Amino acid sequence: MTRFYILIVSLLSCSAFAYAPLSKLPAGSSTSLILGSLSGDLNEMDIDSGGFYPPASTLKLVTALAAKLELGDDFHYTTSISRSSKDAVISFSGDPTLQREDLKSLLAQYAKSQSGTITGNLYLDNSAFTGYQRAVGWPWDILGVCYSAPSSAMTLDSNCAQASIYTKDNGTTRVYIPAHYPIDVTTTAATVTRSGQKATQCDLELITTPNNTYKLSGCLVERKKPLPLKFAIQNPELYTYQVVTSLLKELKIQVKGDVIIGKKAKVNKTILVASHRSEKLPELLDTMLKKSDNLIADNLTKTLGATFYVQPGSFNNGTEAIKQILQTKANIDLSKEQLVDGSGLSRNNRMTSQTMAQVLRYIWDNDQQLNLIEAMPTSGTDGTLKYRQSMRKAPTQGNIIAKSGSLYGSYNMAGYGLDQAGKPNSLFVQFVRDYFPEEQNPDKPVEAPITQFERAFYKDVVEFSQTQSKSK
Repeated sequence: MTRFYILIVSLLSCSAFAYAPLSKLPAGSSTSLILGSLSGDLNEMDIDSGGFYPPASTLKLVTALAAKLELGDDFHYTTSISRSSKDAVISFSGDPTLQREDLKSLLAQYAKSQSGTITGNLYLDNSAFTGYQRAVGWPWDILGVCYSAPSSAMTLDSNCAQASIYTKDNGTTRVYIPAHYPIDVTTTAATVTRSGQKATQCDLELITTPNNTYKLSGCLVERKKPLPLKFAIQNPELYTYQVVTSLLKELKIQVKGDVIIGKKAKVNKTILVASHRSEKLPELLDTMLKKSDNLIADNLTKTLGATFYVQPGSFNNGTEAIKQILQTKANIDLSKEQLVDGSGLSRNNRMTSQTMAQVLRYIWDNDQQLNLIEAMPTSGTDGTLKYRQSMRKAPTQGNIIAKSGSLYGSYNMAGYGLDQAGKPNSLFVQFVRDYFPEEQNPDKPVEAPITQFERAFYKDVVEFSQTQSKSK
């Protein structure tokens, strides 16, 4: 008989007698764990995981499943340029992978076929999405960095600009921005020693404005090499407008009218001139899951809303579409879960571990059609799990496939334990919230409590998975 085991823990970590690894976590942490055999039926078990947790980026598994079920593997984003009477229209679809060179190619093809002149206006149509570009509950203090880039129909260069900041011997700093980024960055940050930074508690701070200007202030510890910076574009429409006008000049395309952001009011006959296609959905999801790409997840969420409800996509209709799709096509009830985006970046998202386990089980049951498991990172091997401290050594390295997720005070993991043949034969969910360890002394570094806990838990996941395969 196949050995079946399920571990469920839902209690404050101070009650660590229930499961030894919980003693590694600081007092006040709340934890929900599920570990079960894929050969058994979790739905027949009475699982009480103690309520709702912020799923963080494990939510991307939900978004990926909904996209697979609704959009299909042949789905791709299309950005096109068309002629409408005297006007030209670039139609943006929310392609999260669209780059400057792709736009340049579209404009070059238009110039070649239309004698390099637009006798009317050039419209930049961003009507595919509507509503907020940042979901409710995104922390204000991270909106300037690229992992919280706004989700917009007019997405270009991943809505992210790269720069670098240098410390200087005279106590000041300087910033370098590649010329092709139409953004403005200034710095008044001071160069300080490490001891000086510790004494003053002065950190590097970033203030952004809606016109894509960035102001750095505070302190930066002296360093030999520049510190890479990745700025989230605050106004994707302005950014794209400036890139387009720059490309028009570079390609010597004359626009006799205006370059206008928005949909053309009256559209007569439209003739497609050129189009650019993104990679298909499997490739998009592979990047989204392995690199935990928030922009792909959120643009896909809005695309699901647009497709399901046949109207411009938004966070509101996109998250509701995800719920409806999983209910009707996978019989997974998300009606009580709180979803406000598709990336998990919002602190307002809430899920139970049981629901996440249902998602994992459905993915495994149907993986021959879905092929989602191979898109997830492998412990200590690739993606976001390649360098995770708790997964870099035996027995965990290479023996778990999972999606991680972390937010302020939350550390999550959802995925599969592998048998000795490298095949999934167990599923597990780790939801940890309210994790606030004591501040470490940088001169006497100690391994983080969450790392100690995870190493012990993942060892149990692997041992359980390997033992099952031996007993079959």
